[in-house]
Amino acid sequence: MKTAIQQQPENHLSNIESRWFAVYTNYKREKMVANRLRKKGIEFFLPLQKVTRQYTRKVKHLELPLINCYMFVKIKKSEYIRVVETQDLLNFVRFSKNLISIPESEIDILRRVVGENIEVEAQESKSLNFASGDEVEIIGGSMTGVKGILMGQKNEKKFVVELENMGYSLIMDIEPSCLRKVRSGSARTDNEPKGGRFKDYL
Repeated sequence: MKTAIQQQPENHLSNIESRWFAVYTNYKREKMVANRLRKKGIEFFLPLQKVTRQYTRKVKHLELPLINCYMFVKIKKSEYIRVVETQDLLNFVRFSKNLISIPESEIDILRRVVGENIEVEAQESKSLNFASGDEVEIIGGSMTGVKGILMGQKNEKKFVVELENMGYSLIMDIEPSCLRKVRSGSARTDNEPKGGRFKDYL
């Protein structure tokens, strides 16, 4: 009787090349973990977004993580244990037990997202020829060239775009005048991906 051969999980850690990986942290410990990794000489990227909070007597300008409890490290295999042993860092993000590296191009998208001011007044959506499911491309600002899927209208003036070329779905408001339709939603096939593995949003 033949026994099934169990497939080994993928592991993209390399002995010679530093690669990007996502890691989990304890809640509200992202900046602390970043400081500890810095002291260890580990290259990391913590995407932060600038937010303004209005309180009764004052206004506070803060930098908060773009994705709660997530950050990224660029390491070789020999640095793996040093990262895992970092206080308040819980573990590496795995997909179906696979330790998958993140392309530099996707990290670059995140860098552009946190560096781009997207809180702008949009045109009237009724005057724009967009529909939910359309593939679109950003044509304005530092995110020019990034493509995604138009998920629908958030309100009468803004659209919600789902970016598919990361390991997850990043949903954000984009001014409709900064979008160009690449392909209609009706032209997509059932075999094409329609979303990332999990969602977060600005």
